[in-house]
Parts: sequence; C-alpha cells; structure tokens
Amino acid sequence: MTVRIVKLGTARGADEGLRIGTVRRPPRGVPKSQFSSQNWYDVWYPNLAPSVETMKLGQSAQAGPDGDRDWVAFRKKYRAEMAEPDANRSLDLLAALSQRSNFSVGCYCDNEARCHRSLLRELLRERGANIA
Repeated sequence: MTVRIVKLGTARGADEGLRIGTVRRPPRGVPKSQFSSQNWYDVWYPNLAPSVETMKLGQSAQAGPDGDRDWVAFRKKYRAEMAEPDANRSLDLLAALSQRSNFSVGCYCDNEARCHRSLLRELLRERGANIA
C-alpha cells in the first residue's frame, strides 16, 4: 500500500486509489461534478494547502527573479504551517493510511521541485509513510 504524490489533472496511475487535492482552490472552469472524472481529485482537502500568503511566496519562487530566496522562505513558512496541530494530525493520519491503502495527494503545479507537494512528500516520508 502506498501514497503517490501527483500533479492534479494528469492521467491516473494503476492502483492509484483515491486522489486527494491538497490545493487552496478548486480547478477553474470545471464543474464540481467533473473533478473526479477529469482526474483533478476525488476529495478536496485544502487543510494541507499553503496559506494564501505562503502560496504567494511559492508562486514567486516558481517564476520570480528571486526564485531561490523565495523558495527557501516558502519552505520555511509551509513547514511551520504543517507543524500546527491540525495539519500535523492530518499528516500523521495520511502516513498511517499509507500503510493500509493506496491513495494519492497532489497539486496543480507543473514543477514538483518548486511545489508544496515536494514538501508533502518529505513530511510524509518523515512520518514513515509508504511513498510510491
């Protein structure tokens, strides 16, 4: 059993299981009834998405002139947000579920290396999650 870290909106992998969208906002222009059938996500869980302020740092890290500096700041802020009790418990839950079922978590960003999903991968691994 494993958790996969995916780009939302891409084709699903074999045995991927439930797809969880860890994004601040649903996909634009897509009816809610089609989120799953269009491979966005089955369940929206914004509790593990960066805050709006932190998300802006992440967007700047992807495209701004100070990308490296902004990425360091983004990592620090996002990890601090995920250390808060509710997020921390959510991460523990997902890590435990990965021992017994297949599922995936993801975001829309093209470049995982500069996306919170790369940090989710790290955080889940630190908690002993089985990661594909």
